[in-house]
Amino acid sequence: SLLIASTNIIYVEIMFFQFSQGRPVSVSPGNYWYGGRLLSLLMGVTYLHLMIFPAALAFVSAPSQHSQHSLQWSQRSILSSARVRTFQAASGTSGYDSDVEYSSSLFRSRRGSEKRQIFEEEGGETLYRGKGLIRRLFLRPMKRLSRTLFPRTGTPEPGTLILVRGGEHEWASNYTFTGWADPRISRRGKKECGHAGRLLLEAGYEPDIVYTSRLRRSIDSAWIISQEVGAVFLPMFKSWRLNERNYGALTGLCKKRTADELGTDQVLSWRQSLDDRPPALQRDDPRHPGNDRKYEDLSEVELPATESVRDAMERIAPLWKYRIQRDLSNGNNVMVCAHGNTLRGLIKIIDGIDDGDIQSVSMPTGIPFVYRFARGTMVPVPPKPGSLTQEHTSGVFLEKPGLLKTALEEEEKFLEISTSGNDGDDMSNSDVEISRQITALEKSLTTLREEREMEAKVGQWENQFTKKKDFIANQEIKLQLVDRALDTESGDLNLDTVIEKETPAMAEQFELNPNINKIDNTRDNFVVFIRHGRTPHNQLKLFTGWEDPPLLPEGVYDAREGGRLLRKHGFEFDVVYTSWLGRAIQTAYYVMDELDCLWLPMIKSWRLNERHYGALTGKSKKMVGNIYGEEKLKNWRKGFDTPPPTCSSYSKDYPGNDHRLEKYVKDMRFSFKESLFRSIQDGRFRLHRKFPKSESLKMCMDRSIPFYTDKIVPEAVARGKRVLVVSHENAIRGILMHLCDIPEEYMTDLNLPNGVPLVYNVKRRCISLLE
Repeated sequence: SLLIASTNIIYVEIMFFQFSQGRPVSVSPGNYWYGGRLLSLLMGVTYLHLMIFPAALAFVSAPSQHSQHSLQWSQRSILSSARVRTFQAASGTSGYDSDVEYSSSLFRSRRGSEKRQIFEEEGGETLYRGKGLIRRLFLRPMKRLSRTLFPRTGTPEPGTLILVRGGEHEWASNYTFTGWADPRISRRGKKECGHAGRLLLEAGYEPDIVYTSRLRRSIDSAWIISQEVGAVFLPMFKSWRLNERNYGALTGLCKKRTADELGTDQVLSWRQSLDDRPPALQRDDPRHPGNDRKYEDLSEVELPATESVRDAMERIAPLWKYRIQRDLSNGNNVMVCAHGNTLRGLIKIIDGIDDGDIQSVSMPTGIPFVYRFARGTMVPVPPKPGSLTQEHTSGVFLEKPGLLKTALEEEEKFLEISTSGNDGDDMSNSDVEISRQITALEKSLTTLREEREMEAKVGQWENQFTKKKDFIANQEIKLQLVDRALDTESGDLNLDTVIEKETPAMAEQFELNPNINKIDNTRDNFVVFIRHGRTPHNQLKLFTGWEDPPLLPEGVYDAREGGRLLRKHGFEFDVVYTSWLGRAIQTAYYVMDELDCLWLPMIKSWRLNERHYGALTGKSKKMVGNIYGEEKLKNWRKGFDTPPPTCSSYSKDYPGNDHRLEKYVKDMRFSFKESLFRSIQDGRFRLHRKFPKSESLKMCMDRSIPFYTDKIVPEAVARGKRVLVVSHENAIRGILMHLCDIPEEYMTDLNLPNGVPLVYNVKRRCISLLE
């Protein structure tokens, strides 16, 4: 490290000497020679420092095991470098999310330091840190050196930390010890989380990453808040270290009844004392974490049978030190949605609160608690006078605690009075959908569709007293409700039609197996593909592409029905992959909710996005046919390598104008043309990535197939993991084309139903339609 610092200082002094002599800093041959020699020396020393020194240290520290350690170190290095080279050449990682660290964690052993254990936890996505030899050997050491020498100017402005306690769960009204038990979030809890999201919107906070526990109520809370702020695409890391305190043998017992049986003093001691632990759970108790599949990646030492308040607070410390604090110091805004005791543990660490004072700190549900930090030191900034804070802390509430709780209680009393005697709809399990303002075109076409539905019912109304005709009409309506949207964008086709039109070549590749139970879901290695549920664009026959409409209620039904089918046939998964588009992420969430596996890692990638339709995005197919002609429309929709007209660089349909993609995409090459134009426009140098302006079916497959072969296969399939891929029709088409060797001329005849699982058996290399 000293040698790296000295070489940098020498090079800077050469430049400063020229400047001090009144001469401009030129790029003369001498400067090139000195700079080249020093740069070569710097890179060489960095390589020795980062690669050879750890190996030598391992040899000196354990000479008797030198051959074994060297072999393990070499195998990991060869495997890691080969995987990185292959993936760089073909596809890259899934954008802003975690793939680099998520992938690398799958190829490491569980042994090692506390830091390594934190990075090996398979919690899902983290922020993208970049990759490549130059970045690892040069850029990262230089960044560390700069931050060490110049802590005030060499470090970015720290991000904002947002702490949110999850909404009320269904057991709260019964005063039940919950801990690691996993009840659903209640109706009031959903309203609390929606309110928290609206407070963040009002204050202008935009999280860059979300941390949550592996418990359903915490994940549901983070999901509702993310939907409210329009950020379901954000990486979400689900860590067991953020779980609520484990109450041991008290889990599931009523607090009042337990106090009556064991004494109030004893129960208060278990609840409020920092060090008293309740009775531990036996290993064969169904409530023990070791019997829950969501914790099967943890060792027996890491699984608590019971915990004190201090235990719950202390297990959060490594996650704060090695993940959350690092993200904040890099300038990223972090939202932590967790539970009361673990959030108090975070507050205790951040503000340095002693054991006696932490008891007075509390976290209400649904009210964000925000921290800001000083640059370079990561010391919390004290709140301004008059801020809504609490004693011993530096955070600020975005609203006065207690107001929301009182308002919700008054609302519930009013609803009880107003609905007494009526069978009101139970909205406790209703789905929270992403709200989006529709365009004028969508509004007009929706109204036109409703008018035509009314016109179609005229005949039914005229014959409503004819028993036979009424029966036929009802059957027609029933069939309309059951039909699935199978066309690329519209949803006009019927599953029977697709099967009847199936070509001989496709019939050889697909096994439409009615008896799906022949697949051993516990032993066979499989990949399940699901196309997202129906959207307004599907019903209105609009080209969607990278536009992001939410799911319709029918689309939510598609997703949940797909999850119920998988649950019925006993499917379980280990990891979920989806696109960056909200309709696919929503579908994945509802499928996972039905399977009770929301804790699974969900990796999002723009490479699984739908095909980009360029200038056709948001237009109806009838409109495009009238403007460009039916022949061109057919070629653009059904052609394999014919892209539609490109959209403008300044169009709303160009992905590069979406600040989310522009900020988080790190695995796409830069565009010289776009960088030049935008630099001239802004009056400063700007690098802009080469986002697609239009894609043919082939171009879409050129990104989805490598993502599967070089990302999903080595990361999950080759390791025997059970994979769920929730994506879009054209992206899934490309992967199926690769898996089943489907010829290009038959690709456009492959239509996928919304929400219906397609099961690919890796061993047998066949596809089964689950229905």
